[in-house]
Amino acid sequence: MATYPDNLRPSTPEATAAVAQSRLGVSAVAAPEPASASPGLDSAFRLGPGVERAVQARPYERKRDDPVYRPLRIFTLDPAASRFEGAVALVNVPYEPLEPGPCGALIEVDNYDSWQQAYYPRVDLDDPKVLLQDGRTPSPSDPRFHQQMVYTVCSTVRAAFQRALGRHIAWGFDNPDGHAPGPARLVLRPHAFQGRNAYYNRSGGEICFGYFRAEQKVTGRNPPFGFVFTCLSHDVVAHEVTHALLDGLRVHYINPSSPDILAFHEAFADLVALFQRFSYAQVVETAFRTTRGQLEQARLLTDLARQFGDTTGLHQPLRSAIDVLDKDGMPVHRYQAGAEAHALGSVLVAAMFEAFLTVFKRKTARYICLATNGTAVLPAGDIPTELRSILAEEASQLANQFLTICIRAIDYCPPVDLQLGEFLRALITADYDLVPSDPWGYREALIDAFWRRELYPQHVPSLFEDALLWRPTRQPLPPVHQLTFAELKFAGDPGRPAGAGELRRQACALGELITQPAYMMEFGLAPQGHPDLHGDTVDLPCIESIRSTRRVGPDGQIVFDLVAEVTQRRTVRRQDGSPEFDYYGGATIILGPDGAIRYAISKNVLNQERYEQQRVFIHGQGRAFWTAQHTGGKLVPQPQLFQLLDTRD
Repeated sequence: MATYPDNLRPSTPEATAAVAQSRLGVSAVAAPEPASASPGLDSAFRLGPGVERAVQARPYERKRDDPVYRPLRIFTLDPAASRFEGAVALVNVPYEPLEPGPCGALIEVDNYDSWQQAYYPRVDLDDPKVLLQDGRTPSPSDPRFHQQMVYTVCSTVRAAFQRALGRHIAWGFDNPDGHAPGPARLVLRPHAFQGRNAYYNRSGGEICFGYFRAEQKVTGRNPPFGFVFTCLSHDVVAHEVTHALLDGLRVHYINPSSPDILAFHEAFADLVALFQRFSYAQVVETAFRTTRGQLEQARLLTDLARQFGDTTGLHQPLRSAIDVLDKDGMPVHRYQAGAEAHALGSVLVAAMFEAFLTVFKRKTARYICLATNGTAVLPAGDIPTELRSILAEEASQLANQFLTICIRAIDYCPPVDLQLGEFLRALITADYDLVPSDPWGYREALIDAFWRRELYPQHVPSLFEDALLWRPTRQPLPPVHQLTFAELKFAGDPGRPAGAGELRRQACALGELITQPAYMMEFGLAPQGHPDLHGDTVDLPCIESIRSTRRVGPDGQIVFDLVAEVTQRRTVRRQDGSPEFDYYGGATIILGPDGAIRYAISKNVLNQERYEQQRVFIHGQGRAFWTAQHTGGKLVPQPQLFQLLDTRD
């Protein structure tokens, strides 16, 4: 007899378990304000608003008698999927007391329907009757479940980022005007507008989900002209939350400087949605049962936003992680400079999933060998239940590792104008730093998958692992004594700063070093009046963020670092001297616990080749993402970049 989906076993993603059970301690006394100890502040460098945002990014601290988890039900795929595909899951999220909405420490769900111009009742997840039922019953027709759905998925994705990076993640915005003082909350709007779209809006600190009527001709378990809610697609919600989290980590990735940076935002958000799905045990086990253990054929796991494609005339998922191969077994879709952002992004997604699939086959070959008496050929019919469970468990654990690898690599990416090939270098370096021994060949699989799609980083002599690692600075730099872990102040945990004053002190200590004339070029910076500026002007270097991290590896190893971003704006001038557009340089700086600078991953503000590429892009293919200011005609990024980028109509 089948086990009916109503008898759900709670799924607890590894990141959620780690975050919910961590004991971080009470808040420490705020550090003193920096004063005369920072003579270069506002004369040699300045501090960006992101420096202090970490103190506004603290989630609820669980009390001794609090529950560890809050179990809630969600759609793991979308409402059109069958429950016997594992479409409904009971998910444990880190516990926090919630006001109706729900509204927590860092996430708030809005109940207004802009299309109907009506307020729906707010879901109260602390209501005893709702608690006893593990939240609202999944239903496309219940607006209160829609609120529960977006809160739950947002919480699990945020937990994955927090665990991977070893620190709290700040949003990329402050409280909008008129909001109550306190930590900035990301506002989720499940019924924001009528339309086939969903997007992250930094200026409003919100994610807006649209809903629409399906086409007359639909596929799948969808009625013609029925309502489709993007907020009920697990992939769409995870994708948009990732945009918001990535914006908090890299403030200038919202700057549309090249096709690659736009493609990366899209691809990275798809990868998070894809690997997050593997945390739902029933979906994974169902996929392995229907494909007899062939992961590459498991469309339940590899297709993205299936309902959206089935109801908008595509008659197929919006995107897929599986690439088409030619007669020689090579991917049909490869990197082409200047291609459309979504097309470029799909190349990166396919490369990451191929590497995942390669490692999965390596790690499960021994089980297949045992189950087939050494033939590696499974007999006809269903595969044994025990084998299916083992394969599903291996796939879930490996997907969690790849998700962590992807997120952790962000700390090793340059702060501006990331190229897709550079993400490979970030992946390899970040993984090597934490896990020097690689017996299963994770890094080799990544390199091969990128090579097969011609995703090459520039200026590397070969694609061997040692050639792809980021290099130390060209000249020896003195350690920053003020940034040794002996001098840093924490609020109970190295991933949690003591206060705004301590963060400013750390940022100023770094600023004093990087703005010394002998060292500026190491960090991609230039002094005003440098001859290679050709008459352009530069702002003071800006310390965008500085964060201490505590990363835990798969073998229990712990690595402590300090990660900072510094940027510098160059205003490009026309021949008549009027401003044309802004061009950024800078570096991601990684310091060890001893205050020594381990990496300065830089993009030089004087780089003429990159400068010309950006000029060509914003006046050509990327013109839709830029707008001219009313005064002076300077080109600036469109304020609603993700609304344009994620347009589905």
